[in-house]
Amino acid sequence: MKILRTMIWVLAAVGFLIFAIYNWKPVEVTLWQNLVMETKVPVLALLAFALGFVPLWTYHLSVKWGLNRRVKALENSLKTTALARQHEPQPHAAPPAQPVDKPVERPVKTAGESPDALSPATKGPEGDIA
Repeated sequence: MKILRTMIWVLAAVGFLIFAIYNWKPVEVTLWQNLVMETKVPVLALLAFALGFVPLWTYHLSVKWGLNRRVKALENSLKTTALARQHEPQPHAAPPAQPVDKPVERPVKTAGESPDALSPATKGPEGDIA
């Protein structure tokens, strides 16, 4: 991309040089009623270009500078949070198993049994419906 930009500037400079060679004539420019400036046409054209280009170029540079500051601030905050997370202690995957104080009162359900056979609310101790 920089080569394209350089080529455009070189073409513009060559074009201005050709314009300057063919239009090297003196002109009078009245600035105020009593103040008259005598200059050549290419100098006047270059001055007009500079008056239009320089303010917008400085505005562009100021916006670019501000955006670069914002990007650097965001990158630094991201780096800081990443380093802070890296230094945090890692939680264990699962807490250690606690010993069971009470024995299990009902048996564990197996794949072949129906859910009603294990449900203490539907059957009594003798197997009758409660």
